[in-house]
This record gives sequence, structure tokens and C-alpha cells, in this order.
Amino acid sequence: MFQLKWIWENLKGYRARYIFALTLSVVCNILILATPVLSALIVDNYITGKDALYNIENKKDVLLLLILGLIAFTAVKSGLQYICNMSYERSSQGAIFSLRTKLFRIVENQDLTFYDEYRTGDLMTRLTGDLDMIRHMLAFVFRGLIESITLLMASVVYFFIVDWKMAICILSLTPLIFLISLRLKRVVAPVHMKLREKLAAMNTAAQENISGNRVVKAFAREQYEINKFDSINKEYSAANKAASLKWLTYSPYLEGIAVSLSAVMLLSGGIFLITKSITMGEYIAISGLIWAVSNPMRSLGMYVNDTQRFMASAMKIMEIFYKKPTIKDPENAYAPDEIKGDIEFKNVSFGYSGNKVLKNISFKIKAGETVAIMGETGSGKTTLINLIPRFYDVLDGEVLVDGVNVTEYSLKSLRKNISMATQDVLLYSDTIDGNIAYGNSSMPEEEVYKCAELAGVSEFVDKMPEGYDTIIGERGVGLSGGQKQRISLARAIAVKPKILILDDTTSAVDLEMEKHIQDSLKNLDFLCTKIIIAQRISSTKDADKIIILDDGKIAEMGTHSELLKNKGYYYDVFMLQNEGFERSEV
Repeated sequence: MFQLKWIWENLKGYRARYIFALTLSVVCNILILATPVLSALIVDNYITGKDALYNIENKKDVLLLLILGLIAFTAVKSGLQYICNMSYERSSQGAIFSLRTKLFRIVENQDLTFYDEYRTGDLMTRLTGDLDMIRHMLAFVFRGLIESITLLMASVVYFFIVDWKMAICILSLTPLIFLISLRLKRVVAPVHMKLREKLAAMNTAAQENISGNRVVKAFAREQYEINKFDSINKEYSAANKAASLKWLTYSPYLEGIAVSLSAVMLLSGGIFLITKSITMGEYIAISGLIWAVSNPMRSLGMYVNDTQRFMASAMKIMEIFYKKPTIKDPENAYAPDEIKGDIEFKNVSFGYSGNKVLKNISFKIKAGETVAIMGETGSGKTTLINLIPRFYDVLDGEVLVDGVNVTEYSLKSLRKNISMATQDVLLYSDTIDGNIAYGNSSMPEEEVYKCAELAGVSEFVDKMPEGYDTIIGERGVGLSGGQKQRISLARAIAVKPKILILDDTTSAVDLEMEKHIQDSLKNLDFLCTKIIIAQRISSTKDADKIIILDDGKIAEMGTHSELLKNKGYYYDVFMLQNEGFERSEV
């Protein structure tokens, strides 16, 4: 199976320890035979045999050796079993740690199309529950299978050595066990795949609801969300019950056959004992080992069930494991330490799922210039700026930075020279200082304070008891929209990028703070190209160039005064906003 080969590949570094554990499992289960074999010798020679009395009187030393042998084998087996258990734990835990690290690195290095395709809850399920199932397979199922097979084979060999006819009687029911197990395998495989999908759906619903709890409360939709989650939870519960019922349907048959082995043993063993085909000691030994045949038969169905669960989880993990990002470094990638900041779009077209969002876009921006982009919602503004750091690749045309196509840059080199403050602000559960210095954790405190001043962060941080050491809640809980936007802007400025992209970054701040931020951006102590997406004329009027997008095309382009003369979209927005100001001043 491909899944088993994949597991073996990911046991690299732990293979020797894991093989050692498997070997010890075999040895420990073979040593189990020592107890019934030695017990049979004691019974035949010192209890029921014709020379029992003589042996007790004259061969006490042999009896003592047999008893000491029982104790020694038990002690050795216990010690080896402890080492075996520790080896399984260390190898399985180490392998899963390594695999989880690899998976997170793979997920972290995917491009935005990957995150457009996969839900957060589904990815979390793969990194947690599915990986736990892999560890369960390594630490318990494989181990159980090896132990069961070893114990069964060793016992069967011993049975045949004692009496082949009795061995055949005891094993006569084993074909039924295998037939039932094969049937169970075919039945439970699709059920566990469905169960895995329902679990991912439930985790996704929970994750979305928790992260969006403020929206839920704002619309008083708690009961609606509870009902929706209950519905998904019931579907998962039903799938779980269906999987359990499949196992429980076949379990009685497996258990019944395993239990019937004792009846077969009593009947056939009694006959062979009466006919003196076996001795009392051998009968006791076989009786003591009957569990070594029945237990593996009982467990076989459980291992089949767990194996199918493993297969379902492994397929989901492997889907991510072998996922290759579509946007990656080219061979011999261009990797300058710094760029100047010239940007050019040449006949660029782009779209999602066949729907074109940008159509034949062309413009140039010189290093150090400030360019504003405006347009109605859905006109393609955010999509356009996402092409510059190569979050997506164009369908047609070229995006050039310093005259070099962005597809020729190393991603790290390109993106470390570009900084973004987006409209969807994400702050981490860290201090305000830590969030501002996110792009450069070794940044001196003085630089953090300077960037905070430029972005207007100091205006509210100075009023906080712990200042810049104030811990921000998840996603900026406890801060207003404007405060979060200012921290995001300070974070973008802090890395001193050559290209600074601001996507509606001042939409939630008041006009006075917006003026402070605009003045700060004009007087940065480093040269950078600034691209500003905004809807306020006050944020765009001083730009060297203003681009108006309409339905993915450039509808207008020019300076503030030039666009006012055109009497187009920009003029309409200008008149609407100025009329509003005039009304408010009356």
C-alpha cells in the first residue's frame, strides 16, 4: 500500500529504533511460550507422570531449576517489554513530531490559491486528529498486528509439535475469521472516509464561529449558529455511530468464533488426553496457550477497523504533504539585497476560476513616487496590488519591478523589499511592541517608538498602563478598528520597504489622524514607492498619479487636477465628499 510506503519514508531518523521495537515484540511474544512449556514439564515430571514421586524425591534440583527458569523468563520478558514499550513511544512520537513539522512547513510555504481552496478547520483537522491517527497506527496497530501474528504462529508451531491432529482441530475455525475480517475491511473503508469528512466540517464550523463571534453577537444570531452547529454535530455523530455499528455488527461473530476455540480445545483435548495422544502437562500447556490463538482472532477485526481509519487520515495528510506551491522560485532566481522601486504593469490580465478580474492593465510607477488607486468595490484594486509581491501570477502580460519580471525574482528577495498594510488587519496575540516589530524582531526600541509615532500609535498607547508591553488579544481584541489600522501601518513602515502598499489603511481613523498619517508618509526618512488604495479624496489628492479602476480596466489616470477636469468617476467622488463636508459645516 502507498500509505505504508509513505509512513516508512517519514520514519527516517527513527527507523532503527522502530525496527528494534518490532523485533523486541517478536522476542517478547516468543518468550511467552516459555511459561506453558516449562509448566508442562513440571506437571508431567513432578505431578501426573508415572515417575513423579521418584523425581520429587531424587531430582529436586531439576524442579528448582524449572521454577527458577519460569521466574527468570518472566523477569526477562518484563524487562524487554518495558524497553519495547519505550522504543515504540520514542520512535512514534519522534516520527510524528518530525511529520508535523514538515506538514506545517509545507502549509506555511503554500501560495494564496492553496488557502483559497482549503478551509482552516479542515487544515487544523489534518494537523491534529489525522496525525494522531498516524501515531496510533505506528504505536499500537502495527505493534498489535506483529504481536498477534508472532503469538499465533509460535503457538501454532508448538501445537503441531505436541500433536498435529489437535492443532488442526483448534485452527479449523481460523478461515472464518479471515473471511469475516476481509468483509469488514470492505464495508468500513467508505464509512471511515465519510466520518473523516464530517469531522473536518464540524471543526471548520467551530473555527469560523469562534473567530467570527463578534459578528454573531452583533446580529444576535447565537441561536441560529447553535442550531447550525447542532445540525453538523448530529451529522458527525451519525457518521460516528455508523462506523461503530459496522464494527459492532461483525464483532459478535469474531468474538463468538474466538470463544468457541475454548470449547473445541476442551472437546478435542479431552479426547486426545483419554486416548493418551497427549500428556496432562501438554494438555495444560495447550490450555494455557489457547488465549494466544483466540486473542489475535478477537483483535483482528479491531485492527482492520483501525487500519481503515488510518487509511482515511493518511490520504488526507498525503494530499497536503505532496501539494506543491504553484508560485515558487525560478531556477537561478534573481535575488538582489535591495530594489529601487520602479513598477510597471504591461498588458496585465488576471482572473479567478476563469472570471477575469483585471483586463489589459498597463501603467508605470517610478521609484519614490506615490500612486493612489481608486474604484468601486469589486473593480480589482486589491487584486492588482497582490500581483506586485507575486501572491498570484498573471494570466497575460507582465508585472515588472526595476525592469525585471517578478517571476524571475526569488520570492524572499522580492517580498522583503515590499511591505503591506491591508484592509483586513491581522494582529497577533503579542505585545504592541511585538506586533510593530513583527517584520524585524531585532529592531531597537527607539525605532519601534519612531514608527509608532509616524502611524499615530503613540497617541493611544501612551494612555495604556503597560504602554508598548500591553498584550493584544487574539486578532486585536480590545482595540478599535482605527487603532488596529495604525498598528498595522506602523508594522509596515518599520521594515523600511522599498515599496509600501497601503490598502484602505486609514478608512477607520478620523480626519485629524488621517492628516497626521499623510504628513508622516510624505516625510519618511527612507525613499520608497508608495501605492495607496483609498476612497477618501483627502488620502489621494497629493499622489503623483491617481489610477481609477472600473470593472478591471483603467478608466482614468492622472493627477488630482487632471482628473477633476475629466469630470469622470474621480470628479463625482470629489463632489460627493466635498458636498458632504459643506453640509456638515453649515
